[in-house]
Amino acid sequence: MAKGYRRVDRDQPFLLPPDMREWLPGDHPVWLVIEVVRDHLDTSAFHARRRTGGAGAAGYDPDMLVTVLVWAYAHGVTSSRRIEALCRTDVAFRVICGGNFPDHVTVARVRGEDPGAAGEFFAQVLIVCARLGMGRVGTVALDGMKIAANASRSANRTEAGLRKLAAETVAAHAAADAAEDELFGRGRRGDEVPAGVADPRTRDERIRRALADLEAERTAAEREQEAKAEAFRERQRAGRRTGAPPASAAVALAAENVARLKAAQQARVDDWRARNAASLAAGGRPLRGSPPAGPDRYCRVREAEAKAAAATARAAQREAARAGDPGPVRNITDPDSRLMPVRGGGFLQGYNTQNMTSEDGLIIATELTSDPADCGWFEPMLAQGQDAAALIRAHRPEGGADQDSGGIELVLADAGYCSQANLTCDGPDRLIATGKGRDLEKAARDPGNGDPGWGGPAIQAMRQRLKTPDGIAAYRHRGHIAETPHGHIKHNMGFRQLSVRGKRKAAAEWIFTAAVHNLVKALATGHLTSQALAALTS
Repeated sequence: MAKGYRRVDRDQPFLLPPDMREWLPGDHPVWLVIEVVRDHLDTSAFHARRRTGGAGAAGYDPDMLVTVLVWAYAHGVTSSRRIEALCRTDVAFRVICGGNFPDHVTVARVRGEDPGAAGEFFAQVLIVCARLGMGRVGTVALDGMKIAANASRSANRTEAGLRKLAAETVAAHAAADAAEDELFGRGRRGDEVPAGVADPRTRDERIRRALADLEAERTAAEREQEAKAEAFRERQRAGRRTGAPPASAAVALAAENVARLKAAQQARVDDWRARNAASLAAGGRPLRGSPPAGPDRYCRVREAEAKAAAATARAAQREAARAGDPGPVRNITDPDSRLMPVRGGGFLQGYNTQNMTSEDGLIIATELTSDPADCGWFEPMLAQGQDAAALIRAHRPEGGADQDSGGIELVLADAGYCSQANLTCDGPDRLIATGKGRDLEKAARDPGNGDPGWGGPAIQAMRQRLKTPDGIAAYRHRGHIAETPHGHIKHNMGFRQLSVRGKRKAAAEWIFTAAVHNLVKALATGHLTSQALAALTS
């Protein structure tokens, strides 16, 4: 039994050992992170953006700042102010800083580097992981993950709302100018303009930018619909199969078709009457047979008029359905972010990240997009994945996993990427779901069950392939390959929302987060050890 309590003397000097290396045990992972960034990663992209020399205090070492950010993001800390506080109070952060105390502005500035610097860092981490023997790319999975933006859904505005807000802002500025003129006199001012007012990232600029984005989107959509309508007319004039007309121009195209058929039938009637009159004038007999029916009684004209009436009715229904729909919106806090549909229903104000993952859980290619849909990103991400696989092969040690592999052999993707184009584009073999997972499993258990029948030849062939034992067995690996990194980033690293605004900065932060995930994966799997790093140096 203890005889008393240990003495608590806060006036005693050197409560911590004078040697910083004694503050933490030698096997603490922070030492590995410091060594990796300092000795094994090329951080020249971050150094290139720092200025040295000249008047002023010395700057902070970019390697130290990058290590601080890596350690912070690995432990779910993304607030620059929180990171600043930890650099003063947390032992691991103090060890990284080595007696320095970077402020939150410096931390935020490094984090706001352009995607090029973050992309270089991501590639360097991937090279280190490859040298440690990681990166099994025989089978990879592509999946999208929605990530919240640093913006609120309530900051979304329609085009009408943006115009109203812009008008109110102009009126408020005019009122402020008038009040200042009355207070200080016309042509004079009371003080310098605050820096934030002249900053192009102010609220006024974001409103103008969001409004311009909506206008550009509407103009592009109108041009696309006009092009589709003109292509439909060309097919009609050429006598080819036209298919369904574009919905936005269906009423106009149906009316044009009625007018064209009426004109053609009236021309036949006029021609018959002219020939009949000429025959009678020459003393002959009237033309045999009945005269052509008038345009209003012609069967094809009546069919066309019925189709025109149906098109008008459908257009009215669409207008009624859109009565409660405010239309496209833009966010005045982060105009690059979008409303993203999420699993289980509802929407998230954020971005859609595209991630290609290796069998052993490395994110080998990533992209942050504003596109709510995944389908259009299959081919670009496939190209990025192949480049990453080549980079991994080039740096993999002798005798490492997949050393003799030709790169990516199979790509797995869910139904969000299913299209004729994605199934037939150049690249490695792929398994893309043609429906929900439960439907694929049901079809595989009963291959003779009825086929839905939709889709082109490639989709039909993929549906049949996923019914086979080999096909469904290979596709079952998609879930744990693709979803595990997302779960780790959101749940273990605690990264659920971006800290910066604007797609350029948001992309840099996301790419940096993916690189941190890969480093943490190397630590968790035992690939990143002091012995392994020593072997890399030797």
